Amino acid sequence: MKLFKMNVITLSIMAVSGSAMGADFGVGNANLSSVNQSKYECKRCGDSNGYQGSISVSVGYNDISDIHAGNALGTAEDGAIGAVSGDVRYQGESGYRGQLQAHQLGMDNGFLSLSAGKADLYELTFDYSNLKTYQAGNVQSQLWHNNGMLTPSVSVNQFDLALEREKIGLGFDYGRDFYRASVRFSQVGKTGHQSSSIVTPSPVNFGLPVDATTRQWDAGLALKGDNWITELSYMGSFYENNINHLSLPHLNDVFTASPDNQAHQVSLAGQYQLNRTVMSGRLVTGRMIQDDDLIQMSGNPLQSWDGQVDTLDGRLAFTSMLTNRLRLGGSVDYSKRDNKSSVAEFAQYNFNSVTGAFRQNTPRDYEGNTYKVNASYRIASGYRIQAGYDRKEVERSFSEREQTNDDSLWMKFNVRAFDNFNINLKAEHANRGGSEYEANALTSSEQNALMRKYYLADRKRNAVELSVNHSPVHWMSLDINTCYAKDDYDKTQIGLTESEDYGYEVSVSLQLNKHVNAYGFAGQQRINSTQAGSQSFSKADWYGDIEDDFTNIGAGLNYGGLMQNKLMLGLDYLFSSSVSDTYVTTGVTRPYGDYYSYSHSASVYADYAVNALMALKLSYRYERYYDTDAAVTDINSIPGLVTLGDINHDYNAHQVMLSFSYKLR
Repeated sequence: MKLFKMNVITLSIMAVSGSAMGADFGVGNANLSSVNQSKYECKRCGDSNGYQGSISVSVGYNDISDIHAGNALGTAEDGAIGAVSGDVRYQGESGYRGQLQAHQLGMDNGFLSLSAGKADLYELTFDYSNLKTYQAGNVQSQLWHNNGMLTPSVSVNQFDLALEREKIGLGFDYGRDFYRASVRFSQVGKTGHQSSSIVTPSPVNFGLPVDATTRQWDAGLALKGDNWITELSYMGSFYENNINHLSLPHLNDVFTASPDNQAHQVSLAGQYQLNRTVMSGRLVTGRMIQDDDLIQMSGNPLQSWDGQVDTLDGRLAFTSMLTNRLRLGGSVDYSKRDNKSSVAEFAQYNFNSVTGAFRQNTPRDYEGNTYKVNASYRIASGYRIQAGYDRKEVERSFSEREQTNDDSLWMKFNVRAFDNFNINLKAEHANRGGSEYEANALTSSEQNALMRKYYLADRKRNAVELSVNHSPVHWMSLDINTCYAKDDYDKTQIGLTESEDYGYEVSVSLQLNKHVNAYGFAGQQRINSTQAGSQSFSKADWYGDIEDDFTNIGAGLNYGGLMQNKLMLGLDYLFSSSVSDTYVTTGVTRPYGDYYSYSHSASVYADYAVNALMALKLSYRYERYYDTDAAVTDINSIPGLVTLGDINHDYNAHQVMLSFSYKLR
C-alpha cells in the first residue's frame, strides 16, 4: 500500500536537481506584495465549488443465444437490460469534497466507488464491484451436487460454467503535513461452477460448485521529510471455502475441498535522496497458515495438515546521476520461503498396491537472490545507450535440481535526434545453469531419468526488440513494434527442447480534419515449441511440435461536427483469432488435435447533444464468435469417459443500447 506515490519522472527530476531542491521556487511561494493582482484576475473562470460531472442511464436489448457473449457485452442477460453510470464530484468552500464514480451498475460487470473527506486531512472510501466470467452455458453432467453429495442420475443435469466475484471495500485515510495513516477492509465472494473431474473408477467430469470468501485487512503509516519517506504497513488475508469435501452415495470424501487458509505480511519501506542519488529499500516478513482437517484414509497419520510457510523478502536499490551524461543504478533482492509444515511417515504406493515401505513427506524451502546493475549514457543530444547485467540465484531444497543460476546481459539504444522519429532497440542474451540434475533422487521411479523440467533445465536465450514511432505529417502518427526470442534447451533429451517466440504490432492514428479521426492497428504473435518424449522409458522415440498463432486487427472512425456540432458518429471494429496446432512424429508426422477460435466485434454509435447539459447516445454492438477444441467431446462419445458435453461455441450476439446523460455544473 503506497500512501505517497512518486513516478519515474518525479524521481528523475529529483535525481538531476541536486541541491537546488533545497529552495522552493514554486509559483505558490512567489513574492506578490508589490503586484496589483486585480489586473490579473480570471474574468471567465467559474466557481469550482458545488457539484460537477455527469450521470447517465442506459436501457437496451440483448439478443444472445450463448452466455459466453456476456464476456464481451457486459451481461449475458437475454432480453431487456439496463445500467447506470456516472462521475460526480463535489467541492465545498471549506475544503470538503466528495466523488462518486459508477460504471454499468445493473449489469454483470460494473463498479461503484464513493469517497468523501476534507482535502489534505482525511478521506472515507467505499467500493463495490462485480465481475462475472462465462465459460459455457447449459453444460451437461450426470452428477448432481446436493449439500456435499454428488448424486449420479440417469437424467442429465444442466448448469452454467461461470464464476462471479463480488467485492466490497471500506477505507479510511488520515494525514497531515508529514504523516499519513490508512486502514482498509475488503471482502470478495466467489460463486459459480468450474469444470473438474474424479475417478470412480472410470474418469467422470462434473461441475465443481464454488462458494468461497476472501477477507483482507490493510493498514499503513507513512512519514515523510524534505528528502526522505518511509512507510510501515500490514496485510492480512483470510480465505474461507464454504464447500466441504464431496462424496458419492457409495463412497465418502471422493473429492477434497480447497482448504481454508490465511496469510499475514508486515513490510517496512523507505526512500532517501542524497544530492543526485536516490536510494530505496524494503523489508517484508510474512506467514502463510493452513490448518484444515485432512480426509482420513488408511496410511494417513495426520488429522490436520498444520501447514506453515514463513517468508522473508528484502530489496535495496539506488540510482545516481554521476554526470549530466552518465547515470548508474543497481538493486539487490532477497527472497526466502521457509516451509515449517507437518512432517510424518506415509505409506508408499506402487500403482494400485501398497509396498509396505514408509517415507516422510519433504517440505520444500526456497531461497533466492537477484542482483542487477545498469548504466545509462547520453552519447550526444538525441542519442542514449543503456546496458545492464542481471543475475538470479535460486536454491530449492528437496528438488531435482537444488541450485539454478540465471544470467542476463542486455543493451538498449535510443535515438531521438531526428525530427518526428523515436527509435528504441533492445538486445538480450541470457543463460541458465546450476547444480547437477538428479532426476531420481527425490521423485518416484515412474519418472524418466532423462526428463528435464523446463524451469530447472539449462537454457540459452537470445532476444531482440525494436520499436519505432514516426509522425510523417502533423495529422498522422505511426507506431511499429517487433520482437523475437529463442530459447534453446540444448542439454535436454526428454522434455521441452526449443521455443521460438516472435511477433509485431503496427498502429496508426489519423486526424484527417478537425471533425474526422481514424485509427487502425494490426498485430500477430507466433510461438513455436518442440518437445521430446519416450514411450519405451528410455531415450526419445517421439517428438511433438506445437504452433500457437495469435492475431488482432482493428480499425475505427468517428465523424463529429454534424448538425451544428451536435452530432457525432462512430464506428469500431476488432478481429481476433487464436490457433494452436500440435503435430506428433513417431516415424511419421500426424496431427494430434488442434484448437481454433476467432471473433468479430463491431460497434456503431451516434452521440447527440440535446443542449449544453443533456446528451443522447444510441449504440449497436455485434459479436460473432466461434471456437473448436479437439479435446472437447460429447458426454458419452468415448467409452469409459464421462465429459461435460460439447462446450465449444458458435454464435452471433447483438446489443442495442440507448443512453441519456446529464451534465452537472
